[in-house]
Formats: sequence, C-alpha cells, structure tokens
Amino acid sequence: MSALSVELLAATTAPPITSAGDTRLGIAALVGIAVIIVLITRWKVHAFLALTIGSLVLGAVAGAPLAKAVTSFTTGLGSTVAGVGVLIALGAVLGKLLADSGGADQIVDTILARTSERRMPWAMAGIAGLIGLPLFFEVGIVLLIPVVLLVARRGNYSLMRVGIPALAGLSVMHGLVPPHPGPLAAIDAIHADLGTTLALGVLVALPTLAIAGPLFGRVADRWVKVDPPENLTPARASDDLERRPSFTATVCTMLLPVALMLAKALVDVMVDDQQSLVYRTFDVLGTPLIALLAAVVLAMFTMGRAAGFTKERISSTVEKSLAPIAGILLIVGAGGGFKQTLIDAGVGNMILNWSDSWNISPLLLAWLIAVLIRVATGSATVATISAAGLVAPLATDMSTTHAALLVLAVGAGSLFFSHVNDAGFWLVKEYFGMDVPQTLKSWSTMETVISVVALGFVLLLSLVL
Repeated sequence: MSALSVELLAATTAPPITSAGDTRLGIAALVGIAVIIVLITRWKVHAFLALTIGSLVLGAVAGAPLAKAVTSFTTGLGSTVAGVGVLIALGAVLGKLLADSGGADQIVDTILARTSERRMPWAMAGIAGLIGLPLFFEVGIVLLIPVVLLVARRGNYSLMRVGIPALAGLSVMHGLVPPHPGPLAAIDAIHADLGTTLALGVLVALPTLAIAGPLFGRVADRWVKVDPPENLTPARASDDLERRPSFTATVCTMLLPVALMLAKALVDVMVDDQQSLVYRTFDVLGTPLIALLAAVVLAMFTMGRAAGFTKERISSTVEKSLAPIAGILLIVGAGGGFKQTLIDAGVGNMILNWSDSWNISPLLLAWLIAVLIRVATGSATVATISAAGLVAPLATDMSTTHAALLVLAVGAGSLFFSHVNDAGFWLVKEYFGMDVPQTLKSWSTMETVISVVALGFVLLLSLVL
C-alpha cells in the first residue's frame, strides 16, 4: 500500500450513518448528486459549497441525524486533505517555479527548434505531456496555449493540428497520471498503490495521447478551420529574464518525482527483503511527499537560481503559488467529504451488493459512474472523487494491479465529453477563437476520445495482468 493512502477515519471511529434499505439509499444518493448538479450547473454555486450542501442532503434523505452527517462529511474532508493537500501544494510550487523561471519556455524552444513540420504535432503532444506532469490542467492551458498560437502563426501550421495534441497531452496527464489532484484523491479513496498506479497510468496515457492527440488532430483539422487569434498571445514568462535554466536541468527536475516514485514501485517488486538498505531508502524517497519535496528544493536551484532569482524572489514565487490552490484544496476536500458521507450511509456497500448480480466489469462500472458525474457537473475532479468513493468497496478483494486499474477507469471516465458546464470548455473556446459548435467538434470530441480509448487500454491490461 502506498504511503499516500490514509486510512479512512470513519472506518474505525465513526459509526455508520444509517441502516436504511437499498431503495432509500439509492434515492438518497441520487438526490444528493442531483442537488450538487443543480447547484453547480443551474445556480452556479461554487463546487465546495455544492458538495457540502449535497452531502448534508444525502445524509438527511438517508435518514441520518444531522450531527452524524456533519461528522461523516468533516471526517472525509479531513482525511482527504491530509492525504493529498500537501502534495497539491508542492505541485503548485513546482509549477510556479517552472513557469516564472522560463524553464517551460526553454523546453518548448529547444524541442521546436529541432522538430520538422511533419513531427510538429507529435512534438506538441510530447511537450504538453511533459509540462503537464507537475502542472494543474488550467495552469497548463494558460501556459501552453499562447505557445501553440505562436507556433501556429509563425510556422503557418493548422491550429487544430498543433493545438489538439497539446490539449490532449495536458488532459491525459490530468486524468490518468498522479500527482494530479484527481488521480491522487482516487488512489487515496480506493487505497490503491501509488507507484503501481503511476506506472500503469503512464502505460495507458502514452498510446491514448497518440490516438487522441496527433491522430485525432488530423480529423479535427478537417472538421474545424480557425485562424490563431492575433490578440491572445501574451508576453512569454521569460521575456524579462536575463537568463533561463538549461533544458537538461529543467527536464531532469520535472521528471525527478516520477522517477523516484517509479523506482520505489520497481524496488517493491524486485527486492524481497524489506529490511534491506535499498528497500528502506526507496521506500522513503519514493513516497509522493518526499519525491515532490525533493523536486521543489532542487527546482529552487536548477530553475530559480539558474534564472537569476534572488532568495527573496524565490520566496515570493513560492508564496504566490500557494494562494491560487485554496479553492482546489476546498473542492478536493469537500469531494472527499461527500465520498465519506456516501460510504457511511452504506451506498458503497449497496453498489457492491448490486454489482454481485450484474454481468458487468467493475472497471466498466467505475467508468460509467464517473462519466455520468462528469457530464452532469462538468468537473473532472468532482467526478473522480465522487466515483472513487462509490466504487471503493469493489477494490476490497482486488489485487494491487487491479485496484490501480480501477483508479484509472475512474480517471478515464472523468474526462468524458467536456461541454458548456466545464470551465475548460470556455477557456479553450476563447483562446482558440472558436464558436460553440466548433469547440464541441474539436475539444469535446477529443475529451471523449481520450476517455473511451483509455478505458479500452485499461480493460485490455486487466486481461493480461
């Protein structure tokens, strides 16, 4: 079990909310989810408040005393933030250092200078996937889309041919590969092993990115013809810097957390003696907190100091990186609270009992639940956390590998068909200068391709592993 996994406090300290029948529990779950959906989509209530209210409504409909529902919600919120909060903060710091130091620009400029026209879509997919590892999705879009527009305009490339691969790279990493908040929260809820999930996530992400990025980009280019907006390319982050970090140092720093976590996963498999120095060393270095912390400390030198940042500017950069993630932490935590309310109400066990008589794969079930929540709420993170809480009981008797695949199935479902209730939809629409039908044909369809293709690879891996 990964060090990320935090045992749910309610499992040992909080009694179940209610012993209501399956019908009442099913109605309670539907009403709770419906309240969240209506509040987010109809009334534009912030997801944190919507999840909080929905959790209390769920408990009330299930027949729980209000105090018990509050306890379940706060317990789930606390355990989720304890499991992923520090990791989200460290990821934000690393992303801010990457952007402000000009490290991202250095990666982009180096690769594009050595890439032919035919390979440009593949290069953009690779750049987005690489930069998308430590960055939140919205940050990655803001960082990469101006580069995409610049490449398309100066190189006379089709915007869809270079833009779709970049968007696919960010989206695939966001949904399938930790340390992004959604996958981390799903790993925590399902109690999957992070190293195994990371390894299998990369294995699923690479072919999915190839299909949904450069290959689908050709199709999108026939469907949608748009010119890069001339007024939407801001000054690049490194324009006011005297120097930038080197390409090699930047790439190595960004990949350090992934390398350490993968190394831990390999050592866990290959080294039997858990008391050996090698096992104990990588057991510590490969934990997400230590891996990300090591990358952040290293980035202060390889990115911050290399760009000429003073100690004061590095400190200011770190401080500025933390403020914007408050909303993310609250949403993730509230999602964990909603998940815990579902579990304590008995909804998770209800689904487990029902699934025993269904002729459907648990992986497909997890994907379908995540799809429904994603389409309804527009939030991949809410879909991931809520679906993971619902299907967590299914992982009880699963092997380490299949528990990781369950996380990936949830992550794949959370990316399905982004549309008008998703902030990312409007961000892409405005940056690319498209209308709503064009955005549906390109961005929304690309997200659906990612979701379906990733599920296909997850199901394939479940047959051979």
